[in-house]
Amino acid sequence: MGVEHYLICISHKHYKKQLQLQTVELKVAMDCDGCELKVKKALSSLRGVKSVKINRKQLKVTVIGYVEASKVLKKAKSTGKKAEIWPYVPYNLVAHPYIPPFYDKKAPPGYVRNANNATVEDNNNASFLKFDDPSNFVSIFSDDNPNAACSIM
Repeated sequence: MGVEHYLICISHKHYKKQLQLQTVELKVAMDCDGCELKVKKALSSLRGVKSVKINRKQLKVTVIGYVEASKVLKKAKSTGKKAEIWPYVPYNLVAHPYIPPFYDKKAPPGYVRNANNATVEDNNNASFLKFDDPSNFVSIFSDDNPNAACSIM
């Protein structure tokens, strides 16, 4: 009973996986010093947080520590402020930064919106028309149907 019981007891233990050191960046709406202090105090109280840096001009909060991004976001939202994961990437990391899924007028200088897996061809919000077949141009203006041109206006 001794060795067998010991092996059974060891095999049923569940070890909690340790978190790695992470940097979590959030966009939090902050208007004043009080808002900034409230957010910083709330995020600093999380277990595993090593440092909290706030850039109020960019509305950016950077949390460094052994934490999960979802828990940090939840804690930031619990302060009553609008919070989301940092949605911007540096300008030079995007191939076509001025197409609609990337370009954002509210983005801080040097940043564009992070649109995962978006390409020029896959853009649903494009402000231009794409015709794959040149015969479509001919059929737009035809003598057979004079009202066909009205469909594009």
